[in-house]
Amino acid sequence: MRIMSSERSFRFSGIFINPARLQNVARFWIVLAALVVAACAAQQALAPVEPPAAASFDRALVAKGAELAALGNCATCHTAPGGKPYAGGRALKTPFGTLYGTNITPDETGIGGWSEAAFRRAMREGLDREGRHLYPAFPYEYYTKLADDDIRALYAYLMTREPVRAQNRPHALRFPFNLRGLLGTWKALYFRPDARKSAPANRGAYLAEGLAHCGACHTPRSALGAELKDRPFAGGEAEGWHAPALNESNPAPVPWSAAQLFTYLRTGIEAQHAIAAGPMEPVVRNLARVSEDDVRALADYFAALLPPGPRPRPEAKPDSGGPGAAIYAGACGVCHDRGRDVTSGSGLQLALASAVTVPTSRNLLRITLEGIAPPPGEPGRSMPGFAQALTDAQVKTLMHYSRSRFGGGLPPWNDVDEALREAREGK
Repeated sequence: MRIMSSERSFRFSGIFINPARLQNVARFWIVLAALVVAACAAQQALAPVEPPAAASFDRALVAKGAELAALGNCATCHTAPGGKPYAGGRALKTPFGTLYGTNITPDETGIGGWSEAAFRRAMREGLDREGRHLYPAFPYEYYTKLADDDIRALYAYLMTREPVRAQNRPHALRFPFNLRGLLGTWKALYFRPDARKSAPANRGAYLAEGLAHCGACHTPRSALGAELKDRPFAGGEAEGWHAPALNESNPAPVPWSAAQLFTYLRTGIEAQHAIAAGPMEPVVRNLARVSEDDVRALADYFAALLPPGPRPRPEAKPDSGGPGAAIYAGACGVCHDRGRDVTSGSGLQLALASAVTVPTSRNLLRITLEGIAPPPGEPGRSMPGFAQALTDAQVKTLMHYSRSRFGGGLPPWNDVDEALREAREGK
């Protein structure tokens, strides 16, 4: 080994090693090791308590908690299809594997042994009663912003639900994401607690950026699942669907007004926009049960972020004929060419639909294959699915035709093959 002073580096076995670079590499590994140690360190467990009697909670506080739970869409993630409310078991598919919603009823298999302090810590710090890190699919990144009074109301509401004995289903995550302790490293890198004692005056911002956790779906994420904070509401992914941008990049062919957003968030349908589908459908179903003032506050908040109107009403290109036109005429045109208003029985003209203008074919594919239907026993619009009626080749042809004719001149999608495969496989 000899020192080359002009290059200020070491020669070892014919390899130059720059000391400054070596020092930086060493620092990196030291920091990484420190993060891993911090991640794996045990967090303090909080002692279990006897579940408070339901009668011990003020009725007004419970009613407030019910509204807040609807705003947070809590039942959707914590209730399995056909299962007891809040008893857990719903599968949530992510790029890292499948997570299962947990039991949050006041049973010993749920959160029956949790004190209000333990519940507050979960909401604010992402730790369960035993001190284990919670996966950020439980959006504590947002709940950390909740005011004390709102957390207290949510606790009161959940502790007055029917206790259900149901063991939590183990998550099915790939290595190394199944190592729960490493979530401490993730938190050290990305999680910034922001506890608030009281709610701010801007109700729409407080709800959208906190309890309603809108950015959890509508903000893009990094390869490690962290939100890209410099691109808030720039569009994201949720359960195999594309969640459109809710800022100046919003792809809606007709700009949203605050009044239109209010109608959509309250009912799931608006005359010049598509029906709520996919992960958004249960959101609007829950918002139908909260105060009009809160829904209006959300609508006003996002109306200020979205592009202003008016713009010319989009028109479809002339029908170019061919196989795509024939498939469209047989499967879609009979309803969608008629157009609709909120009271009609027909479909939205596709030139007005965001599903043909978003940057991926996923939404239009899933709507085409799965259709749209309200939950059993509840009123709502419906559309048949064509998963069995159309072959893969026909679906692909229909996607390309729809984008070309109704997409307002946007370039063709290049993900149709992959999106169709994922949709067929239920990913």
